[in-house]
Amino acid sequence: MYAIIATGGKQYKVQEGDVILVEKLPLEKDSAVTFDDVKAVGGDSLKVGDDVKNASVSGKVLDQIKGKKVVVYRYKRKSGYHKKNGHRQQYTKVQIDKINA
Repeated sequence: MYAIIATGGKQYKVQEGDVILVEKLPLEKDSAVTFDDVKAVGGDSLKVGDDVKNASVSGKVLDQIKGKKVVVYRYKRKSGYHKKNGHRQQYTKVQIDKINA
C-alpha cells in the first residue's frame, strides 16, 4: 500500500517504513507527525478525491537537518557588479509509520 501526500508545496509517494526529507516542520525530534493532505491511496485499487478525504499518514520525526550548500553568484559584465550569496535548505527527516486509508 502506498499514499501520495502533500507537504511544503511538494508531493511525496510514501509507503510504510519509508524515510523521507520534507521541508522543515516546527516539531521536536522523536515527536509524532500526521499528514492530512493525502492526494491518493493505492494498493489493490487507486483511491482519489472523495474516497481519501478522511485518509491520513502518520509518522515520527527522526531529525532536523540541513541540506547541501547552494552558492548563488550574480555577475554583470563591464559594470563591476558581482554578488555572492549562499543558501542551505533546512529539512525534517520523517519515518512513515502508518497509512490510515
